[in-house]
Amino acid sequence: MAQLSGVPILILKEGTERKRGKDAQKNNIAAAKAVAEAVRTTLGPKGMDKMLVDSLGDVTITNDGATILDTIDVEHPAAKMIVEVAKTQDDKVGDGTTTSVIISGELLNLAEELMEQSVHPTIIFRGYRKALLKSKDLLQELATKIDINDIDTLMKVAETSMNSKLIAGVKNHFANIAVKAISQIKEERGKKIMADLDQIQIIKKEGKSLLDTDIIDGIIVDKEVVHPMMPKSIKNGKIALISSSLEVEKTEFDAEIRVQTPDQINKFLEEEANMLRNRVAKLKEIGANVVFCQKGVDDKAQNFLAKENILTVRRVKRSDMEKLARATNAKIINNIFEVSEKDLGEAGKVEEKKIGDDNMIFISECSDPKAVSILIRAGIEHVVDEAERMLNDALSVVKAAIELPYILPGGGAVEIELAKQLRLYARSIGGREQLAIEVYANALEIIPKTLVENAGYNPVDLIVELRSKHESEAGLSYGINIDSGKPYNMVELGVLEPLSVLTQAIQSATEVSSMILKIDDVIAASGLSKGLED
Repeated sequence: MAQLSGVPILILKEGTERKRGKDAQKNNIAAAKAVAEAVRTTLGPKGMDKMLVDSLGDVTITNDGATILDTIDVEHPAAKMIVEVAKTQDDKVGDGTTTSVIISGELLNLAEELMEQSVHPTIIFRGYRKALLKSKDLLQELATKIDINDIDTLMKVAETSMNSKLIAGVKNHFANIAVKAISQIKEERGKKIMADLDQIQIIKKEGKSLLDTDIIDGIIVDKEVVHPMMPKSIKNGKIALISSSLEVEKTEFDAEIRVQTPDQINKFLEEEANMLRNRVAKLKEIGANVVFCQKGVDDKAQNFLAKENILTVRRVKRSDMEKLARATNAKIINNIFEVSEKDLGEAGKVEEKKIGDDNMIFISECSDPKAVSILIRAGIEHVVDEAERMLNDALSVVKAAIELPYILPGGGAVEIELAKQLRLYARSIGGREQLAIEVYANALEIIPKTLVENAGYNPVDLIVELRSKHESEAGLSYGINIDSGKPYNMVELGVLEPLSVLTQAIQSATEVSSMILKIDDVIAASGLSKGLED
């Protein structure tokens, strides 16, 4: 609404909700802080779990920040921005979602206190931006370069990511699987080492225990052999991948065939059979003894293939065909008559196995597979799902450590050191921006504080002890030993994090908090105003 010569003029539609100035800022900050508080208790090895029940009554039990925020139904637009931070963190580095959200909430909480002291949001924004740039430089200085073939270090990185998970008791087994998988699929692209997680197939099956989870040096196809007379197991498999069907193709246009005698019908059927027989003969000629077909396989073709002892699987997904090609070094072919022996893939063993209630095809013992499978086993569905989330975190951090081979000590050690260095840096800036940078330093300490609180210790005493340790150069790697409740060298304890995970967490948290701080006017259309209420 505006005023012109004392007459009110309506600009916005009736029912539109508008919040301006401090009211809008406080409302947005409160919503963002609420989201951060929702996941704060899940941080660290002693973090609590959340039970999430969706509209259909399905239950998920987890302490994975990305899963929690993805599952809960958030209404407030500022809260949705915090949820987006978690999604971005998860998409880019696969871990550190809870850390980024908690830092976001604390940056906004402390910024609100500054605004109450009449510090303008733009000043806070500038201070936060300078603190972020300085933090990224400091992280690079604090990070230690690693050898990407150092299995022991990569195992520690993977185990650290799983310390807080519901099934951390098997973290060593899962870390070993994650390191093996990433080490197998990594490849050099230009001057960089890259690992594509899409080349790791994860299959979940209930039954047995978590320790029965295993990595297959090849691919698992969730199908079964098409004909009961075909072999169920083949050693030294020569694999043909066919994207077309093994059926008599229908004519492109409707056609009419006039049959006058029974012999003509027999000749017609015989010719169809010959077409299929010739295709099978071609496969046999080049030495194929395993066939994966993306489309259908005719009953007659199945009989011919069974007679030649060729193990055949039909209607294989395109994504599985591509993984098979990478695992066995085969070429996906369309025209069978153009295939040659060099187009075939190789696997030491191709076997149909019964896993749970389903038959599955295991293509294993591949010489140098660039795609692998992991079969997750656990007694109940909830545990299988949590194991998958845990494994995804482990795979993501090992991938991050290989692509950017720098690591940092965990357990809050880096955040304490960053806070110390930023306070020194703030003195060189001066003015009101100095206040913002000091607040930024305080906000980073929310991570060690939360770790301590979730473990049941007194945060004030432990943070003071940690700061004291970090006053000496020998104390740079000191974080919190959750078991003893005392400062401890995190490198010696084997608590390590990839540089890219913490860098992304701090950057995402700073960007979203700065964006929310700069909003001073929220205009919501009619019907949406409910989400803006405190």
